[in-house]
Amino acid sequence: MDNKKKTWTLFYERLVAFFIMDEKNKAKKILKILNKIYPTTPVPLEHKNIFTLLVSVLLSAQCTDLNVNNVTKNIYPKYNKPEHFVKLGRKRIEKLINKIGIFRIKAKSIYFLSKQLIEKHKGKVPKTFVDLEKLPGVGHKTASVVMSQGFGHPAFAVDTHIHRLAQRWGLTSGKNVVQTEKDLKRIFPEKTWSKLHLQIIFYGREYCKARDCYGLTCKICTTCYPNRKKPVITIKA
Repeated sequence: MDNKKKTWTLFYERLVAFFIMDEKNKAKKILKILNKIYPTTPVPLEHKNIFTLLVSVLLSAQCTDLNVNNVTKNIYPKYNKPEHFVKLGRKRIEKLINKIGIFRIKAKSIYFLSKQLIEKHKGKVPKTFVDLEKLPGVGHKTASVVMSQGFGHPAFAVDTHIHRLAQRWGLTSGKNVVQTEKDLKRIFPEKTWSKLHLQIIFYGREYCKARDCYGLTCKICTTCYPNRKKPVITIKA
């Protein structure tokens, strides 16, 4: 290797090391702030068991946790097993959840995933990403929430809040939620993922909202970028 190539290689390695160190320092500052504001992170979706957690996460798509909880509080005392929802049938499930957005599509998913759980998993929610993501209506984000909050498996589900804040905090390019998840998992220790997922969501709802802050005013944005002058334009999830 000639001297010129060696020089460029050394420069590149130092540049990469600088950005990694910058990310790690930023991560420590973010964790410190979030742990101070949210020392505990209760699961926001009320549920009776892992199956009802799965149903609630599915219902929460394009819907607030509060709205989901207001609907399910009248359902779960009586219906909380796959067998119950198969017996109800799609039309009756629709009536139970008709105050929730796209309720017909969600009722269809709940009915068929309940049926599949009985037929293929003995009525139990599977404990792997692969099997969860084979269930009707269950994508990677839903599976991640269930694995994390239901089974205690380290996971980092990325929703619109997390995708937005990760961009404002300079932790990802924001290309898509898949890339954001990879970046966050690389930057933050695995042991923090499950709690951090909820902390960022809570912070995004309270302090760094979609139509507020814009990377300029909240505690974390000003800590990470004290000299930032222009609002951050983020890519939507």
